[in-house]
Amino acid sequence: MRVMPLGFALVMGLALATDVPAQPPPAATTAQPGAPPAGAPPPPAQFRRRGVQVMTLSSPAWPEGGAIPAKHTQAGTEVSPPLTWNQVPDEVVSFVLIAHDPHAAIGDGTDDLLHWMVWNIPGTARGLPEGVPHGDELADGSRQISATGPYYRGPGAPAAGPTHHYVFELYALDIKLDIPAAGQSPAATRAAVMAAMAGHVRGKAAYVGRYKR
Repeated sequence: MRVMPLGFALVMGLALATDVPAQPPPAATTAQPGAPPAGAPPPPAQFRRRGVQVMTLSSPAWPEGGAIPAKHTQAGTEVSPPLTWNQVPDEVVSFVLIAHDPHAAIGDGTDDLLHWMVWNIPGTARGLPEGVPHGDELADGSRQISATGPYYRGPGAPAAGPTHHYVFELYALDIKLDIPAAGQSPAATRAAVMAAMAGHVRGKAAYVGRYKR
């Protein structure tokens, strides 16, 4: 996603006279609300608007959009898949990974089934190994939940229905999140993490896998 800089509207005037050719006055600009005055020095780096960089996310377990192997699903042992990422922007403090099934709406239909959310992954990380252990908080400080507990929940689309697409989304943040993994429902924790991320996302990537029993 590209972030376009604010533009300026060009205002052109035409001078009218009866006995001399019309001459355009010097070009003037109309500043947008909040824009610095003409000739002002640029703001310090920490106050400049920054875009969201596109990162890459992948897994050696299946190709993009391919079938998720059984061992990573509810038909197998529900081992979390290995994931790697790169093209990370500067000033990253932590990552958030959210794996969800957009085909499985829950509640009033405004949310979907959360298969895995890991946050406060260290900014130096460039992946997650296969088989992340269960637990609210991992040795590196990462925290995790799913719809059913503090662990990865594998895909489980039934054989009778359509194939489901499972989306793994990675966010690079410029902060760590002070959101505990225990004490609230998974839905409330997910909402709290998403709210705390607002304004701090510096990079994003997504990877999709398919599954049907």
